Amino acid sequence: MFGKKTETWLIVGLGNPGREYEKTRHNCGYRCIDILADMLGCKVDRSKFRGIYGQATYQGKKLILLKPLTYMNLSGQSVLP
Repeated sequence: MFGKKTETWLIVGLGNPGREYEKTRHNCGYRCIDILADMLGCKVDRSKFRGIYGQATYQGKKLILLKPLTYMNLSGQSVLP
């Protein structure tokens, strides 16, 4: 009636900021977001929500890929907004 609404999905890759965690199991979520962004041809390089994010579209759905820059146990501070 007023136009088709696009479904939006938030995909969050959890991890810990800092080089000391870069290649540890704690950053598996960050790496998953990087792989997904590469597959979708988007960049996760915008700063907001106490994290970095990028946007893509897949099968008519808007995707927001978020990597919180808080420690894993504080990721809600990034995800909630």
